[in-house]
Amino acid sequence: MTTIELKKVEIDEALVDDFITRALHEDIRDGDHTSLSTIPKDARDTARLLVKDVGVISGIAIAERVFKKVDPSCTFTQLIADGTAVRFGDIAFTVECNSQALLQGERLALNIMQRMSGISSLSNRFLFEVEDLDVKIIDTRKTTPNLRYFEKMAVRLGGCHNYRDGLYDWIMIKDNHIDACGTITDAINRVADYQKEKGLNLNVTVEVRNLVELEEVLRVGEGKVTRIMLDNFDLPILHEAVAHIDKRFESEASGGININTIRNVAKSGVDFISVGALTHSATSLDMSLKIVK
Repeated sequence: MTTIELKKVEIDEALVDDFITRALHEDIRDGDHTSLSTIPKDARDTARLLVKDVGVISGIAIAERVFKKVDPSCTFTQLIADGTAVRFGDIAFTVECNSQALLQGERLALNIMQRMSGISSLSNRFLFEVEDLDVKIIDTRKTTPNLRYFEKMAVRLGGCHNYRDGLYDWIMIKDNHIDACGTITDAINRVADYQKEKGLNLNVTVEVRNLVELEEVLRVGEGKVTRIMLDNFDLPILHEAVAHIDKRFESEASGGININTIRNVAKSGVDFISVGALTHSATSLDMSLKIVK
């Protein structure tokens, strides 16, 4: 595992509260009838979160909010910080809670933590491959619908970086935009005109598929383009492209990059490597929540 500089996790309280409310409704509806029928309504228990795998843990801050949602009187004791490397047997937190509420929140807390921790763990593996090189690994929009906020948080906790949050905060001119528009030059100029008309100042990425398209961006993109995305370039061509850009624009490599290829891609000198696998291919980290008897 690569050591991560732990920073305070900033939480969008309104977004997280809305998510928890909807997720609990999805699971509980008119009641957790098993717990309601078997456990006295005033019973209280203490449970602990047991890590059963090796990786980087994430989502403890979200789990705390889950339990405080189902029982505002609960006592949540965090024992490990989000973004910490963990191994089998570690205890991430304990929670003392109304027993019925504890079981109502258990699965939601586990689901979000397992998903986030899997992403953080995979992100950290990718970071380990290139940590001595001057490159940033960034995520993509290949996220689970309505979980993007949490999955991107997990990427950061694993030591990698977020790209755009959505279609609204960064303009990315991709192959389909170019083909629908006509030419790269037309697309770049139309984006510049649109930003001026709307009073926007968003960063702009242009995807290129070959050196001919790269040359066109270099020719017309000054003052209009932030970053050039080199999509599915073979390594020799990628090296040539990065050298040709020569830091006039930010450079980004993308397209099917995996844990076995990322280091060679990074050695091209590219500034950023976007990896969809950080979120779409992460495997959940195993953990369980058990009542202490």
